[in-house]
Amino acid sequence: MKLVIITTLKKEVVLALKKSKQRDLIKSFLMTRKDHPTADVIYMNVRQQNPNISLGTVYRNLTLLSDIGEIQRLHLGDGVDHFDADTSPHYHFVCTECGSVIDLEMDNIDNINQIAARNFNGRIAGHTTYFYGCCEKCIACNQTKEIVN
Repeated sequence: MKLVIITTLKKEVVLALKKSKQRDLIKSFLMTRKDHPTADVIYMNVRQQNPNISLGTVYRNLTLLSDIGEIQRLHLGDGVDHFDADTSPHYHFVCTECGSVIDLEMDNIDNINQIAARNFNGRIAGHTTYFYGCCEKCIACNQTKEIVN
């Protein structure tokens, strides 16, 4: 049994998590992916291994895994959450053409917290940064379309 402490705005809650085959299946699947799938994509794939799993179970377990820090929930502005098993600090690129989400390999820009704090009287604890544009595949596809036309 694993003890987990979840800190909310008002209090800390200690939960004793039971082992869950569904949760393990969801996390295992997510660890094989680099494309930051949505809950629906995760559901459709884990359902192949466990046909009895419900969409609600997938959503509940993704929320729990995200809340306890075992996965990342990404809010990319497209109205649907994406999930990432890589919880290390890293940045994401979102293609505005095809919607793909790609991990960016780049130098750490944590100094942005100090830059933001220069003219702010509060305390900066962190940041979330997404980069947007056109991915390599879409650029190549668009160039091919231009040549054909």
